[in-house]
Amino acid sequence: MSEFGMTREEREAFLADTHVAVVAVAEEGRAPLAVPVWYAYVPGGEIRFVTGPRSRKGRLLKKVGRASLCVQTEAAPYRYVSVEGPATLGPVDHERDVRQIAHRYLGPDMGEMYLAATAEARQADGEILVTIRPQRWYTVDYGKKSW
Repeated sequence: MSEFGMTREEREAFLADTHVAVVAVAEEGRAPLAVPVWYAYVPGGEIRFVTGPRSRKGRLLKKVGRASLCVQTEAAPYRYVSVEGPATLGPVDHERDVRQIAHRYLGPDMGEMYLAATAEARQADGEILVTIRPQRWYTVDYGKKSW
């Protein structure tokens, strides 16, 4: 671990906190696709987020089967956790993968409003669950630096 790296417990707790993540997926002949996502993570487990199967992100994940994901703080002292690993696609459990994640990011009232406002589009496009199993971790916690 570097001078500013996180321990296993620190990095997993940080990833389990509520952050908007940026997921990146390789794309042949182009720069990697990097887009923000809402996600769920329990320490020691896998990262879960939902996307459309016909979205660019969904198509690339199906083709490549790997992704990286990065979360960070927005204020000093800056911290981030970045992981990479295999990504699998599967069926969505609406309560766990859609409702709980909407509530995590927006709270119960706004989460329900969001779900109602996006229900038609989500049904029309369909949804798939993306699961990333972290294999490699990269972390920084500048709060460990005594300035």
